[in-house]
Amino acid sequence: MRRNQVGFAAALFAVGVIALTACGQGAAQSGSAAPAPETAQEQNASVETDSQSGVDLLRGSANSNKADQNTGDRAPATASPEVKRKWVELRVANAGGLEPAVVNGKGLTVYWFSDDPVKGGVSNCNGDCAKTWSPITVSKGTKLFFPGIKRENIGFVKRQDGATQVTIGGRPIYLFNKDEKPGDILGQNIGNKWFVINPEGKRAVAPAEAPATQPAPPAPGAKPASSVTFFTGKNFDDFSGNNFATGVKVDAQCADLRGGFRSLSPDGAVKIWSEPGCKGKSAVVSDDVADTTVLGFPDGVKSYIRA
Repeated sequence: MRRNQVGFAAALFAVGVIALTACGQGAAQSGSAAPAPETAQEQNASVETDSQSGVDLLRGSANSNKADQNTGDRAPATASPEVKRKWVELRVANAGGLEPAVVNGKGLTVYWFSDDPVKGGVSNCNGDCAKTWSPITVSKGTKLFFPGIKRENIGFVKRQDGATQVTIGGRPIYLFNKDEKPGDILGQNIGNKWFVINPEGKRAVAPAEAPATQPAPPAPGAKPASSVTFFTGKNFDDFSGNNFATGVKVDAQCADLRGGFRSLSPDGAVKIWSEPGCKGKSAVVSDDVADTTVLGFPDGVKSYIRA
């Protein structure tokens, strides 16, 4: 794998921009869901290019990476395959009451097929099957955003037609052509062969059936984060209601966020606090956090610093 660094401006969404201030340089307004317009810091996003597929894998979401909204997962149905493969987003979400589940950049539910061998390097849904169950495919240069999914759980297989299909946990993944809107899970358990997929490549289940797990603490020697994307909603939600995201640089100086942020995607170890000024409850994380409640941050993250 080769790694490159590319710069991009922090995303500005909804009714305002996240205002970032270093400690001692101005007080942030705790608990405000709609921050006042100010200029956000610029961050550097880590890009990893997969040597097998030529796909660029990026931290954060399509929105926080400022993906073209007329291409990729949100391209018109009549767009060419090349336009539709500009970018793909796979993110953690609640799909029809199943959580954690994986959805794409339009919020449509993602499935796996029990006839596909796990880590078998092949899809057994071709021809007419693929007209009903659209394989999620990419090509060289496609940007793949994956908030909430571990990089090691993402892979690729070659299909019969030569296209490259994305896998999660070694399982090729698909969309169901009768799902029309976010939350639809009309393909769930069809023929006892098709199932909503979770971020590990297993069956997504109702939250009551899934034990709450905290993100693993950073391994000794984990690299400090250089950037992190914060989301106002849990499950990296930046496209519904008042939810939006901002990507920021992480420095060795405490910085505040305007309001509380319920999920985050760092590129290394970052220390977070429940209150502005790096006060209150704290935690050090290096993996994506889909819901800060599991860390004891019911009101979200309000300040941070490089760990």
